[in-house]
Amino acid sequence: MSSPSDITDPETSEFWLFGYGQTDSRLGDRLRPKILADHRGTPEAPGRVVTLIERAYWEKLTDQHDTAPEVVWGVAYRIVPEKVAEVKDYLDIREINGYSIHYTPFHPADGSAPRMTLVYIGTPDNDQFVGPQDPQELALHILNSQGPSGLNKDYLYQLEAALVDLSPQSGDHHVSDLAQRTRALERAIDENTPP
Repeated sequence: MSSPSDITDPETSEFWLFGYGQTDSRLGDRLRPKILADHRGTPEAPGRVVTLIERAYWEKLTDQHDTAPEVVWGVAYRIVPEKVAEVKDYLDIREINGYSIHYTPFHPADGSAPRMTLVYIGTPDNDQFVGPQDPQELALHILNSQGPSGLNKDYLYQLEAALVDLSPQSGDHHVSDLAQRTRALERAIDENTPP
């Protein structure tokens, strides 16, 4: 495993961070990976969001979506030197609860040289990790959840769009299936709502 110094370019002092999905531009130069459930829900009624987990742990789970691609698609974010400390501090506060820090190579889709990146990986002891759920029940839960960062369904739809935009091969079957189920539930509710 690499160390933190391996992901800071010695010539430019740039730092690279792997992000799955999207970021939120409201924070300017800081990244805002949407991981914590209370940002798309409330502590009493948490929303559902994605997290990366170790393949070895994933293989032990029983899930309706029992196939996982060999590649996790995401984005490597270049953090400029003057923002490295701020971003690391922010992410350590936000992500450290139930996550471990890993350093892994990021392989750009254009075939350019890999870069070492920092990535937060969910741990099984994270109390927000709910594990596999019935996809239809999960879609209904997502449709009905909202929190300080907005509607949980919007997070899901934005995540699906962000993954599709990365590359033609980057779609996530589980995310797409949940988005389709959630949209179908939303349409059914809209069709049964009087004007």
